[in-house]
Amino acid sequence: MVKRNPTQFLVDEYKKIQAEGREWVHRKLETPSVPEVVVDGKKLLMLCSNNYLNLSNHPHLKKRALEAVEQLGVGSGSVRAIAGNMAIHEEWEQKHAEFKEQEAAVVFMSGFIANEGAIPPLVRKDDFIISDELNHGSIIDGVRLTKTQKLIYKHCDMGELEKRLQEVDKADPNGEKRILVITDGVFSMDGDMAPLDEIQKLCEEYGAMIYVDDAHGDGVLGKDKKGKGIVDHFGLQGKVHVELNTYSKAMGVIGGAITGSKDLAMYLKNTARSYLLSGSHPPSVAGAAIGALEVLNPKSKHFEPVVAKLLDNCGYFKKEIVNIGFNHEITAAAAKCPTAIVPVICGENDVARKMSDRLMEEGIFALPIVFPMVPRGTARIRVMMNAGLSKEQLDMALGKFENIGRELKIF
Repeated sequence: MVKRNPTQFLVDEYKKIQAEGREWVHRKLETPSVPEVVVDGKKLLMLCSNNYLNLSNHPHLKKRALEAVEQLGVGSGSVRAIAGNMAIHEEWEQKHAEFKEQEAAVVFMSGFIANEGAIPPLVRKDDFIISDELNHGSIIDGVRLTKTQKLIYKHCDMGELEKRLQEVDKADPNGEKRILVITDGVFSMDGDMAPLDEIQKLCEEYGAMIYVDDAHGDGVLGKDKKGKGIVDHFGLQGKVHVELNTYSKAMGVIGGAITGSKDLAMYLKNTARSYLLSGSHPPSVAGAAIGALEVLNPKSKHFEPVVAKLLDNCGYFKKEIVNIGFNHEITAAAAKCPTAIVPVICGENDVARKMSDRLMEEGIFALPIVFPMVPRGTARIRVMMNAGLSKEQLDMALGKFENIGRELKIF
């Protein structure tokens, strides 16, 4: 009999991760997620949080959360389908759908869980999924859970997407198979947007269902600075079949939602395993999420123009980061998109890590994204904008980026 050590691989693989420079070093946040934070005992300017609208410590959201706890307790006691479907969950879904100008919504525990739960029931064995090559890992995992045929198209390449649709058309001349085209709305590494208007036209022509993950567009994109997301940005309500939303980024809370038709909502409430088999959100989370929607609703007495402030900060920082010398094509392209993600390209992994370390020494919390998460030579500091940052804080950060960029000979 061979004597095995069943857990030795944990030690070996972790050492390998460390040796290859792939370890995520967890910093300790000792304050709320706000523009000025304390991390590992050091006061820093926060530039790497997805809390785009600065809502995670907002007094109205906290008030809403506390009220929900007092009225409904700290837990639901079950999954939604059995005994955990509280009135506050249905109120959240209703107000979310109204905000998105769609018929209905289904709330999941997180955006990741929503992708894992919603994608598999939409396709059968031998149907087709066509996915952008740079889609988020949660989309990739959701697709892997299906038994369907999988095709990839080059990032935002509409010519190649059409070729994939033509391939499916040829393979299914009788139109018996379902086609699901999946894309991120805003891509989290480069900060660019999917051409959703063009995708919608192609999908309509070929009879394909569209699924857009708008995690990084929620609360940022949209007409008239209302933050309703990429579907609203292109005026496609009712034409995009499945919209994935999250509350863990701009909304400042936690949770995912699938938004679309009433038929879609009722179908997923009966087929999505991660919905059916997960306990429902604590009342405090639902209350805070409703509070976020109230802050974004111009008709609410709690409305604040936080989206406009965020977009002002995004435009200013993106323009100036390019002007001071970080004009790599990826950074320059991101500067032209109305998104909250700013990829400041540094080059090789070691340069990006040094940049992050030096920024922390100078009072800036901004982490590196390195190969293999991004292609070789495009390691970066991924800056995330925040509505709560002042112009003085942005100027201070820009000055640090310029000085350290010159010091490290990035430009």
